[in-house]
Amino acid sequence: MRIGACTRSLGWVYLFCCSCFPALTQQNGDARSAPAPASGAAGVANHSITLDVVVADKAGHAAGGLQQQDFILLDNKGPQKITSFRAVERPTATADPPVEVILLVDEVNAPVTDVARQRQAIEKFLKQNGGELVRPVSIVFFSDTGTTIGSAPSQDGKILMAELNQASSSLRVIGRSQGVYGAADRLQLSLRTLGQLADYEANRPGRKLVVWISPGWPLLSGPNIELTPKDQQALFNNIVALSDGLRNARITLYSVDPLGTVDAAGFRTTYYKEFLKGVTAANHVQAGNLALQVLAYQSGGRVLNSDNDMAGEIAACINDANAFYVLTFEGEPGDGPNEYHGLEVKIDKPGLIARTRSGYYAQPEHRPTSN
Repeated sequence: MRIGACTRSLGWVYLFCCSCFPALTQQNGDARSAPAPASGAAGVANHSITLDVVVADKAGHAAGGLQQQDFILLDNKGPQKITSFRAVERPTATADPPVEVILLVDEVNAPVTDVARQRQAIEKFLKQNGGELVRPVSIVFFSDTGTTIGSAPSQDGKILMAELNQASSSLRVIGRSQGVYGAADRLQLSLRTLGQLADYEANRPGRKLVVWISPGWPLLSGPNIELTPKDQQALFNNIVALSDGLRNARITLYSVDPLGTVDAAGFRTTYYKEFLKGVTAANHVQAGNLALQVLAYQSGGRVLNSDNDMAGEIAACINDANAFYVLTFEGEPGDGPNEYHGLEVKIDKPGLIARTRSGYYAQPEHRPTSN
């Protein structure tokens, strides 16, 4: 890292590849091998794209009973033909394909005291309904020493509580007192973990709701942060890779801030909104484009903060799986590599709002070279 008199260049922080993340680890110590890179890699055209769409009224209540003709899909503001449509209402544990919930406990980006609050809130959530969960849940523990995923997804809250209690909190090695150095390390670790998770889940069928319980990793954006063209290109490559990875794994990401009202007036609770728009080129990139809250919004998930009812916020995220719609369409080929396409789903009924992935990166059609 190079530090100038008035600016900081992040440089090396972003030089990692999402498809080359080391394997996640199970609690029993076995490694889960990473799959091959996702099909959205540069140079390969996108074809069939699946969108998970949540439709709700202004009060936030899920709207069921809609038909394909009620949906209008726009790709770069142009109407796109929906090639398949499926309504999913209150899927069971044996639904095919399944719907799974992943709770991620972030011990890297939250203060030590709030890690305990995370665990208490998760335990409160797991105890609801006598420990009988509506759908399968698994837990991921993210710490400085590694990322560990628990046992198989379960609807038994008691089993998951035992797993939560057995998992010991790891002592943070990267301290906040390390300033920009520690912030850069936490950012890199966080993005690496998200990439690991997307790689692993790409091999598993069905929709996944990943509830990341954290105030978020450092944004490292602002007037005192300088990015070289090389930095921007590396950042852009990772934005594309994570976008493709989350989409191919059918992950909807949710950000739940454990700081609650303590963080209500904090900088991080609103600043992320400056980066919500999809990035179209490397020279437009800022580090904030990879914020947890931004990635959650762009995946079709939710950003929940400034509320002390963390268990209720977790339940609100998971309620998105009670009723949703699965749309498929043929993605447009790009005129060049990593061409951003904005997506929007509109509902042809008053008072209803659709929430889904906000875009994808198209690739040119692959044409065999002639001899």
